Amino acid sequence: MPVRAGKHRALLAALAFRANRVVSIGELVSFLWGDDPPARTRGTLQTYVMRLRQLLGDPSLIRTTSDGYRLVVPPEQVDVHRFTATASRARQAARSNRLTEASDLYAEALGLWRGPVLADVPSDALRDDEAPRLAERLLVAHEERVDVELALGNHERVVPVLRALTTDHPLRERFWAQLMIALYRGSRQAEALEAFRLVDRVLDEQLGIEPGAALRELHQAILVGDPSLAAPAGRVAPDVPDQLPPEVPGFVGRVEAVERISRLVAPDGQRTAVPIVVLTGVAGVGKTALAVHVAHRLRDRFPDGRLYVDLRGYSVGPPTPVVDVLTRFLRALGVPPEQIPVDPDEQSTLFRSLLAGRRMLLVLDNAAAPDQVRPLLPGAASCPVLVTSRDDLRGLIAVDGARRVGLDVLEPAQSLAVLGRSGAAAEELARRCGHLPLVLDVAAASVGGGSVARYLDRLDHRDPLHLAHEALPPAARRLFGLLSVVPGPDFTPEAAAAAADVPVATAAALLDRLAEARLVRSVGGRYSFHDSMARFAASVAGDVAPARLRLLEFYVRAVDHCAELLYPDLMRLPSAGGGGARPAGVDTAARARAWLDAERANLAAAIRSAAEHGPAAVSWRLADGLRGYLWIGKHVTDWLLTAQYGMDAAHEQRDVAAEAAMHQNLGTLHWRLGDFAKSIAHCTRAVELHRVTGDLASEAGVRGNLGVVRLEAGDLASARNDLETCLALKRESGGPRSGETGVLTGLGVLAIETGELAEAVDLLGEALAVSVEHGLRSSEITALTLLGVAAQAMGEPQRALSRLADALRLATEAGFREAAARALEVTASVRLDLGEHAEALDLADRALGELCEGGDQRITTNVLVVMASANRGLGSLRAADGQFQQALTKARRIGYPSGEARALVGLAGVRRLLGEAGEARALATEAVSLTTRLGFRLIERAARTELAAAHRALGDDLAATTELDQATHLLDLPPPPP
Repeated sequence: MPVRAGKHRALLAALAFRANRVVSIGELVSFLWGDDPPARTRGTLQTYVMRLRQLLGDPSLIRTTSDGYRLVVPPEQVDVHRFTATASRARQAARSNRLTEASDLYAEALGLWRGPVLADVPSDALRDDEAPRLAERLLVAHEERVDVELALGNHERVVPVLRALTTDHPLRERFWAQLMIALYRGSRQAEALEAFRLVDRVLDEQLGIEPGAALRELHQAILVGDPSLAAPAGRVAPDVPDQLPPEVPGFVGRVEAVERISRLVAPDGQRTAVPIVVLTGVAGVGKTALAVHVAHRLRDRFPDGRLYVDLRGYSVGPPTPVVDVLTRFLRALGVPPEQIPVDPDEQSTLFRSLLAGRRMLLVLDNAAAPDQVRPLLPGAASCPVLVTSRDDLRGLIAVDGARRVGLDVLEPAQSLAVLGRSGAAAEELARRCGHLPLVLDVAAASVGGGSVARYLDRLDHRDPLHLAHEALPPAARRLFGLLSVVPGPDFTPEAAAAAADVPVATAAALLDRLAEARLVRSVGGRYSFHDSMARFAASVAGDVAPARLRLLEFYVRAVDHCAELLYPDLMRLPSAGGGGARPAGVDTAARARAWLDAERANLAAAIRSAAEHGPAAVSWRLADGLRGYLWIGKHVTDWLLTAQYGMDAAHEQRDVAAEAAMHQNLGTLHWRLGDFAKSIAHCTRAVELHRVTGDLASEAGVRGNLGVVRLEAGDLASARNDLETCLALKRESGGPRSGETGVLTGLGVLAIETGELAEAVDLLGEALAVSVEHGLRSSEITALTLLGVAAQAMGEPQRALSRLADALRLATEAGFREAAARALEVTASVRLDLGEHAEALDLADRALGELCEGGDQRITTNVLVVMASANRGLGSLRAADGQFQQALTKARRIGYPSGEARALVGLAGVRRLLGEAGEARALATEAVSLTTRLGFRLIERAARTELAAAHRALGDDLAATTELDQATHLLDLPPPPP
C-alpha cells in the first residue's frame, strides 16, 4: 500500500536510512517537525508509528525500544543500502581486475536511482542530513563506472553518458577528463580538445579559476598524442593514507607466523565479521616488527590505505588517548579538522562510517587492554585489525571474536641470523640473550666486529643490556638514565640537553652513541625508547627529579618563545622568565609552528604528567601557552584534553589566577567549536575568578572575549555591555592604550551590524589611531578593513576602496594571509556594488587562495557569498545557487548567524531569478526573521529589500511596498533600490 501522508513518508525514510538500528525519539522529532514540534510530541509520534505499521502490513517490522524505534528489515530490501552494498561489491571487483563483473554491478547499483534523494519526503532536516552524502556517493559511483568502461575499451559507449554528466555537473573536473579520454580514444581528438576549451571557459566564468593540474596535463598529452592514452588503462589509485612505519632492517625468520597471520588478516573468500588478530608475546620478542612486516607484505590487498598507531599501553608515560588516535585517523581519512567531533563516541561512529566500503588495514600496536582497542574497531569486514600486546586481551577474544597468535622467541638459527654470526660461541650468546630480538640486537651491536668468545667472557652472568650500558662512557650512561623521565613518545637533542643540563652538541653526540649501542632508536633526527628499554633506563638511573624538572621547564620556555613569535598580542599568563636553552633555529612564526607540530604529542604528555605528578604549574602554563597554536591548527581534541588537565591541576592547587586562565582557555575552545553557550559559561566564570583576585586587566581581557562571543552569537545587547565594561575596566586599570584596540574594534563591528555607521567610523578611527601610535600592525589592518566596510555601507565606495587598499598592502607586507583574505573579500564586495562582477570574482578567488591552508571559516563563508553574488551578476545562476548553499551550510555548521543571514538573502535572490519566487519569498522571510531577532539591521535592510522583490515577483505589490518601506526606515541612508 502506498504511503500517501508526508509525515508518514518522512518517518519511514528516517527509519529506512538507519535500517536495523535504533533511531532515537529526538532524531525522529527533528526529522518530522524540525524546530517546531507539536505540543504532544511523543504521543503524536506514537500515532504516526502505529499508522505506519498498519500501512506496512506487518507490525513487527517496526520495533519499539527504550529510547526510540528500529525498522527490522533485510538491508537488501532498502534501495539505499542495496546501492551502497552493490557499489562496494563493484569497487572490489574492479580492484581485483574483474572488470566485466564490476561493470554489471555498477549498472545494477546506478539503476536503483529514480530521481533526487528524498524528492517526495517533506523533511528538510532529513534531506540536509542525508542528501549531500548520497549525492556524492552517486557521483563517485558514476566516476568509477566510467573508469571501468574505459578500462574495458567501451569509450564510445560512455561518451553520451559523460556528455550528460558534464552538463549536469560542469564543475566536476573528473567527468571532463573522462570525456576527453573517451573522445580521444574514439579518434575524435578535435572534440577532446574542444571539451577542454569548454571546461576552461566554464571554470573561468563561474569560479574565476583555470582547470586543475590533472586536466591541463591531459590536455597537453592529447596535443602531443601521448601513446599512453591510446590503450585502455587501469584505474588510477587515489591518494590513500599509509601510516606504517618502515620495515625493520634485517627482519629474519617467522615464516610460519607470517603465513598464519596473513591468512587470518586477509582470508580468501567473503567475510561477514571484522577479522581481528591479536599478536601476543613477551616484551622484546619482536611483535611490532612482525606486525609491520606482515602489514607491508599485505599492502596490495588493502588499496584504500594502512593506518597505524602506537597505543603506548606499556610505556613509562601515559598511553595514547583514544580521542587522539581517532583524531589522527579521521584527519588521515580526509576529514577537515573543524569537522572532527570532540566526543569520542561521535568520533568512533564517524570513523566506522568512513571505513564502510573501503579495504583498509589497521595496525594497533602495544595495546594493554581491550578498552584501548574497541573504540578503534571498524564495522566493515573489509577492514581487518592487527593488534599487538603483551597480554592475551581475552575480553577482545571473547566479546569481539578476535583470534590470538602467540609469538615465541626466535629459533636458534634465526637468532644466529640476527647476530650475523655462527659457531658454538654465537649459539651460546643467542641462548644467553634468550633468543629475544631486542636483546640480540643490542648484543650484536656490542660485539661489532670483535670476538664473540671474548664478549661472552665479559658478559659472564650479566644481562647483555647491562653490559652494553656499562660499556658506555660515563656521560652517555648518565644521559641514558635521565632520559627515562621523558613523558612523551620521543625526544630531540635539545630536550635531552635540557634534561642532562649539557650543551646541545654534547647531547647529540651522546645520543648517537646510545643509538649505536641500540639502546635508543633514531629516526630522522629524533630519538625514542622501546618500552622495555625505557624501563631499563629507569632502573639504572639515579635521582632523576631535577632532570625531569629541567625538561619540563625547557618545554615551558620553548612554548613561551613560540607563542611570542606566533601570537604576541594574545593575553596569556605571565611568563616565568629565566634563562635556559630554546629550540635551535626557531626564529620565525613559521618555524615556531613547525616546532610545535613536531612536539605536539610530547607537550600533551608533559601537561598530563605535570598535572598528575607535579609540578602542577607546568600543566597550566603549557596549556595556556599552547592555546593560540591549537586554535591555529584546529587541534580541538588536544586542546580540550590539555585545557582540562590544566584546569584540574589549577583547581586542585587552588590557584585562582590559573583556574581563571583555564576557564578562558576552554571558553576560547568552545567559541572555536561554535558552542557559544559553553563558551559564555567558561568566560563568565573566568570573569568571576579575576574579580576574586582583583586583576582588573585580566578581567577586562576576558570581558572583551565574552563580548566578541556574544556578538557572533547574535546577542548584541549583552555584547555591547561586555565590550563597554571591558573598555571601562581597561581604562580604570591604568593599562596602556594599546590594549584598547581590540575592544574598540569590537564595538566598531557591533555598530556596523546595528547600522550605527557614524558611531562605527568614530570607534574604528580611534582604534586606527591607537594602533598606528603603538605600532600594532595587526590591529591597524583590522581597523582599516572595517573602516572600508563602514564606508561601503554608507555608500562611499571610493573611500572604502582607499581604506581597503591600505589594509591589503599592510597585510601582504606583514605576511598576514587571513587579514589579506578579509581585505580582498570586502574589496570584492565593493566592486560588486559598482557592478564590476568579473573583477569581484577575481578578487574573491584571490581571497580563497590566501585561505587555502585552512583559514578562518567565517572569512571563507563571506568569500563564498561574494563569489556567488558575482556569479549571479554574470548570469551564472546555477553556480551562484550552489555557492550560496555552500555558504549557508558552512555558516550554520560553525554558528555564524550574520553569515547565515547574508547567504539566505543571496540564495533568495538567485531563486527569484530562476523563477522560483515562492522559494525566494520563504528564504527571504527566514532572513528577515533571523536579522530582526538578532538586531542585524544592516543585513535586515537587504533581507527586506529582497523580500519585497519576491513579493513583487508573485504579484503582491502591496506586500512589496510595505517591506520596502520598512527597509527604507531601518537606517539613516538613502532608500534601497526597488
